Amino acid sequence: MEKAISEKAISVKAMIEQKKSKAGIRRITEKVIPSLLFLLASVSVLTTVGIISTLVYETVLFFREVSFIEFFATTELKPLSPVEPKFSILPLLTGTIMISLVAMAVAVPVGLATAVFLSEYASDNTRKMLKPVLEVLAGIPTIVYGFFAFTFVTPVLRELIPGLQATNALSPGIVMGIMIIPMVASLSEDAMNSVPNVMREGALALGSTKLEVTLRVVIPAAISGIVASFVLGISRAIGETMIVTIASGSSKNLTFDLTQSMQTMTAYIVEVTSGDAASGTTAYYSLYAVAFTLFIFTLLMNLLARYISRRYREVY
Repeated sequence: MEKAISEKAISVKAMIEQKKSKAGIRRITEKVIPSLLFLLASVSVLTTVGIISTLVYETVLFFREVSFIEFFATTELKPLSPVEPKFSILPLLTGTIMISLVAMAVAVPVGLATAVFLSEYASDNTRKMLKPVLEVLAGIPTIVYGFFAFTFVTPVLRELIPGLQATNALSPGIVMGIMIIPMVASLSEDAMNSVPNVMREGALALGSTKLEVTLRVVIPAAISGIVASFVLGISRAIGETMIVTIASGSSKNLTFDLTQSMQTMTAYIVEVTSGDAASGTTAYYSLYAVAFTLFIFTLLMNLLARYISRRYREVY
């Protein structure tokens, strides 16, 4: 009997020690996990700091050779010219803005109409069928879009517009707009779906038609999310690379004619990094100045989208 009681006491003591040991491990784990998560979260911050530091350092080296006035106020861009190379960003800035405007002229009406249909008119079965198709469109590699613009859209447009060059600003702009449609449609639909149904039902109860409810109730209530989707779409168009590299050409002339070849900032960076400019030359450093300008451009667009989203957001 005494032996059984003794063994039981030892067993209880072992259980207590085991529990203390587990509690110690749990305390250590609780202390380590926040530090580990902080380190993982810091990776993205440190990466951003590294990218910005590299851009700023190389851009400063470029501006030691080229003045701000030449870069921002002149119109000639001849970085690889053996005699008096010129470094103006205006031709690239014009090409980027013109092609982005064409893209948004395609993406905004089609994307918004798609969002209205999916949010207000489509049945559940139709929505389940269309949403995956939009997602597939968003998942196509941009280089495929580029070849589609060059080998299909441009020949079709040349039948309609005789003066259109083989590489031009119009066809990549149209195809880029098609690429952005899923982004605009998806974000706008999410904004419309967040509008409470009681607002729709109240307007319908007062005799409004479904179109009137959509135009006068749903869209105004979701306008912050809709406009933010437009701004993010523009930002996406500005940063696009492969479509414009393949289909818009590499002309560095300052022009507003969409039928002519234009070069965007991203396409210029691809051209310089492909080996045309020797490392350490002014032409080589110019890609960092263009990349830094592009970074500032897209950063401002993203900040504008966040401002619009917060400023005009309706809270229900």
